[in-house]
Amino acid sequence: MTRLRQAIEAATARLAAAGVASPRIDAELLAAHIVGVDRSRLMFVDEPGGRFEQDYDELVAARSRRIPLQHLVGTAPFGPLTLAVGPGVFIPRPETEALLEWACAQRLPDNPLIVDLCTGSGALALGLAARWPDARVLAVENSSAALEFARRNAAGTPVEIVEADVTTPGLLAELDARVDLLVSNPPYIPEAAILEPEVAEHDPAAALFGGPDGMSVIRPIVTLAARWLRDGAPCGIEHDDTTSELCVGTFADDGHFTGVTARRDLAGRPRFVTATRIARS
Repeated sequence: MTRLRQAIEAATARLAAAGVASPRIDAELLAAHIVGVDRSRLMFVDEPGGRFEQDYDELVAARSRRIPLQHLVGTAPFGPLTLAVGPGVFIPRPETEALLEWACAQRLPDNPLIVDLCTGSGALALGLAARWPDARVLAVENSSAALEFARRNAAGTPVEIVEADVTTPGLLAELDARVDLLVSNPPYIPEAAILEPEVAEHDPAAALFGGPDGMSVIRPIVTLAARWLRDGAPCGIEHDDTTSELCVGTFADDGHFTGVTARRDLAGRPRFVTATRIARS
């Protein structure tokens, strides 16, 4: 067994003992990060050079303390994107790719106006800008730390970063009845939820928790969507997997939407709700 394989085997056992959910994958990803190759190319590395053992041991020790893998390597995959992430910004999750897939399947007019609320690292906004290169895409966020990552990720793209609080009444009235697609992955976890250490201790609380029932940001977003969306325009909002009915009810109670639909992620969990703006009379 090569020195690299021995190190990965030992790291896998160490991460498993620490309670890491995917110890083998994480051990290989950390090794690939240090060696400077894609994980799929590790098998072709004979012997890592330099300070591999020391650097690898430090990263494995940090991961054993449940520091997120993405913070250690500095990036997170999201659909076709690789995003810069770190302390202070929510790490995009694979579950949200279902919302991106739904959004990318919508039929939009030429040169559409698209808005991503609570953009965090810019994941949804950048994915939608890649799908519609002729679109004007606004990515709205109020966290200064998250905005740094969003601006870094959006550099060289047409995505416009907007610093604003989505719960502010009357926000950006110039967008009223003009938006062709609105998406959001807002703070939505109920405050009493018990979370894994990687989430509870490292994702910013402001990006996680949505009040006692998880709806304190979703409700203002629905109100905002009713105002901003043009007639017949779609929107999709991610929610906690325990609050699908609440989210559906929020759209229904607003009275400005039709086609309110609860949707599931790739694992089959309730994940987001979509709706269409009713035509104004």
